Amino acid sequence: MTLKGLQRRVPILVWGSQYNGRQFADDFLAAIIVMVMLVPQSLAYAMLAGLPPEMGLYASILPLVAYTLFGTSRALSVGPVAVISLMTAAAISRLELSDPSQIISAAMILAMMSGLFLVLMGILRLGFVANFLSHPVIAGFITASGILIALGQLPSLLGISGGGHNLPELLHSLGLGLIATVDAPEWPTIIVGLLTLIYLFWSRKALAPLLQKAGLSARAATMMARLSPIVAVLGSGVAAWSMDLGNRGVTLVGTVPTGLPGLTLPAFSLPLWQSLAVPAMMIAILGFVESVSVAQGLAAKKRERIDPDQELIGLGSSNIAASLAGGFPVAGGFSRSVVNFDAGAATPAAGFFAALLIAAATFFLMPYLAWLPRATLAATIIVAVWSLVDFSIVKKAWQYSRADFLAVVSTIVVTLAVGVEAGVATGILVSIFVHLYKSSRPHVAIVGEVPGTEHFRNVLRHQVITHEHILSLRVDESLYFANTRFLEDLVYKEIAERPALKHVILMCSAVNEIDLSALESLEAINSRLGDLGIKLHMSEIKGPVMDALKRSHFLDDLTGRVYLSQHQAVTDIVQAQA
Repeated sequence: MTLKGLQRRVPILVWGSQYNGRQFADDFLAAIIVMVMLVPQSLAYAMLAGLPPEMGLYASILPLVAYTLFGTSRALSVGPVAVISLMTAAAISRLELSDPSQIISAAMILAMMSGLFLVLMGILRLGFVANFLSHPVIAGFITASGILIALGQLPSLLGISGGGHNLPELLHSLGLGLIATVDAPEWPTIIVGLLTLIYLFWSRKALAPLLQKAGLSARAATMMARLSPIVAVLGSGVAAWSMDLGNRGVTLVGTVPTGLPGLTLPAFSLPLWQSLAVPAMMIAILGFVESVSVAQGLAAKKRERIDPDQELIGLGSSNIAASLAGGFPVAGGFSRSVVNFDAGAATPAAGFFAALLIAAATFFLMPYLAWLPRATLAATIIVAVWSLVDFSIVKKAWQYSRADFLAVVSTIVVTLAVGVEAGVATGILVSIFVHLYKSSRPHVAIVGEVPGTEHFRNVLRHQVITHEHILSLRVDESLYFANTRFLEDLVYKEIAERPALKHVILMCSAVNEIDLSALESLEAINSRLGDLGIKLHMSEIKGPVMDALKRSHFLDDLTGRVYLSQHQAVTDIVQAQA
């Protein structure tokens, strides 16, 4: 491998060679802020995944180091995220494992398989695969997932039993839990949970303006507001310790192992790996889409760019590192990354420093985390995911495209009714179906010349010049197997209604490709028009398309000609008729 190729695969070799003291100061400050935010988030998302809380911290250390080496975004912060944690919980629960060690092993396997899948995609430059999930479908899925996550945290918030992986299961279990405790509510837990919830929602809206009035800059006030969950964690922890809430019915996090785990490979069990293969692929694809969207948005603000294929390797190596460290699948988190960006992270080294600080926290903070109420973590998750719930996408899709509306609604409904795995699968399938449906019925316009110009426009939208013996059709889509029959039927319909027709011109300015099925269809159109005494012409064919046509006999058999422009084609035919 050349030095340039090595630098592309290991981006730290590029930015690391130019690293300086000012960047170190910016990165270390950002790392401190991200670490403060990441510790409670990691605990909460581990709980959401149905795993021991310390696994959240384990999934936040080595993945950051791996992304520092192989990632291309200077602001993306990798670690546990809400939707991926929910998908992890759903995948593991389907296995019906009872042994805690097997559950932990399954989570590590998911991280390993997701990482290997992402790395393989990166090596093969398959980043485009993520495009099979359209943005409206992703928005619909994340909205439905946010609802499931929020409802799933209500039992911990209210001190009742309950659970489930879809809306019917969650509502049923919540109903039973509320009925069981209606005569004796867990008031200490409810008070802790609701106070935390109220504070967190208030701080998101009102804390920043309040801090600005107190004299802080807008940036500093916004940063402090985003770190408000730390205040909730510290406050509830102190309250639990001073008031001995653990003996008053409040469920606490409990003893958390101190220090770092040793590196280990997940146990190999062929049936278990086979069972988790599909969920791992879904987690990998969705995590990649979410991470790249965040990374690209932040990079654009600084006029930087990221390499999606290298991001596959960066995220893949992060998941492999999470597995080796005893963690679960990770991705780039939106809130953490925004905080990292706003805190002034200059390079990916900010993630490395954050990893070191979190590693130190596992030695010094673990004894204090035992006093943290689970209701506080539940409230933290609810507030974090509530911003994911966005039903405006349904209205936008309805107003803009019925096909996209169907895709969004079906994804939301299936995710809520069946579960996240079915929701992701539905999203992918519906996205592909919508694309095939739209491209199978391409927009084909009958065009005419705008008077006094050489431009051709749709006869239904403009006052244009047409000729009764010429039919000009502009095809606004590449031609392939799914839409060739549509084009044939349209051409035959139009010539049947035009007895004076002598020439058909296909204007191909929007055609980027003609596959073999479409070529055969064009040959059939050419032959049939020839039998009717009508010549088929083509204009404005793009270079790559023309190169492909030259490799066939189509141009030799064409009854008409190929023209550089539509204006030239019509002018030549009209002059020949004169």
